[in-house]
Amino acid sequence: MDVNDLKGLFLEVKKRMDGHIDHVRRELGGVRTGRASVNILDTVHVEAYGSAMPLNQVASLSVPEPALIIATPFDPSLMGAVEKGIRSANLGLNPTNDGKVIRIPIPALTEERRKELSKLVHKYAEEGRNGIRQVRRDANDRLKKLLKDSKISQDDERRGLEEVQKITDQHITLIDDIQKKKDSELLGK
Repeated sequence: MDVNDLKGLFLEVKKRMDGHIDHVRRELGGVRTGRASVNILDTVHVEAYGSAMPLNQVASLSVPEPALIIATPFDPSLMGAVEKGIRSANLGLNPTNDGKVIRIPIPALTEERRKELSKLVHKYAEEGRNGIRQVRRDANDRLKKLLKDSKISQDDERRGLEEVQKITDQHITLIDDIQKKKDSELLGK
């Protein structure tokens, strides 16, 4: 294995770690902060046409006010199913149906609920950090195997381990920043 293969390893490590960052961003996007965002409805599925479909595939979603989301089903016959899907998603939302659109008021968060959501944010961030550490572990194992198979020198292995650690530290810092930003939105700090 030549240096290009090490570069390939580093590119794969970055790609996999970036995937964990994107996953954390998506998970945290679904955590409510008191402001209306269509992302909080990403987990909602609606029973439509004989199968469970994501809400955004059966209705258009908009945020006309900071504390209100409006869902407009593409097919008016799905109005009840959309309403039921939102209620059963356990998001603490109570949609109302006026025949044309479904209004979903976003209630103000209580201090207790903010703290619960903050714990959830910390849990998602820690899962992301663990995923990044797993990628680091895999890369380090591959470097050690390459050394054992005499495909790279000890110096290359040492430089490779340092580079993987540097990439890991950058990605962990990114997750920490994402977590701090979400926490400050939630707790107002």
